Amino acid sequence: MTVSSFFSSLFGTIHAEAPEEPTVAVTEPQEEATAGAEEEEQEVEDIHPKLREEAQGSSKCKAATQHFVHCQEKVQSGKGFKHEDCVEEMFHMMHCTDNEVAPKLFANLR
Repeated sequence: MTVSSFFSSLFGTIHAEAPEEPTVAVTEPQEEATAGAEEEEQEVEDIHPKLREEAQGSSKCKAATQHFVHCQEKVQSGKGFKHEDCVEEMFHMMHCTDNEVAPKLFANLR
């Protein structure tokens, strides 16, 4: 008994040639209705990047943002510690900005 005959005995055999179903021709009024629906959907502007920039410059997050920028400058200039990558500073900054942005962002959801 071959592997294919074994599986055929367990499961039914499916043939690739199935009868074709008749296709329905699309008429012009349906195409116009679809085009009209696409025009009605308007792209909503993402306000998250704008709110995040504002939060990074706010009085609450300004110190964390400056600390992160200073760390990046130090590492990129080669004056940082070996294997320093400023990840901890980035997390502090993002935590602060996300706490500032979240209430404003969720208030704009519909």
